[in-house]
Amino acid sequence: MRLVIQRVSKASVSIENKVVGSIEKGLMVLVGVAGSDDETIVDKYLNKLIKLRIFEDEAGKTNKSIRDVGGSLLLVSQFTLLASCKDGNRPSFIGAGDPKEAKRLYEYMVSRAKEQGIETAQGEFGADMQVELINDGPFTIVLDENNI
Repeated sequence: MRLVIQRVSKASVSIENKVVGSIEKGLMVLVGVAGSDDETIVDKYLNKLIKLRIFEDEAGKTNKSIRDVGGSLLLVSQFTLLASCKDGNRPSFIGAGDPKEAKRLYEYMVSRAKEQGIETAQGEFGADMQVELINDGPFTIVLDENNI
């Protein structure tokens, strides 16, 4: 699994010029599901995501989580996050999860975030989406097996 997390003042995802998900203050997260992922991995990443202290406190220090600030999540599936560019110049997506299983795990992540009381919007798995956001900071973090 790989997550690209951006702290935003607002973000939205559209399909064919129709907004299907939007948030105000919170985190816009691109979600890449790997072939080896399962519910345990999703829970681990979601737990880390919700607890990340990347919002500023009263002293201007990044000391608050999304829950602390009442922020929202916008989760957008993106299999290209699992691209490997090691051999040649054409990315290989062999590390990305099987589409049916990746969709199931992406939807599992969305439902688990909602169960934890975080207002959560989403894109549409496999759709051609346009994502708009105002990155607050800018503040962007990548979570993968190297840093979780």
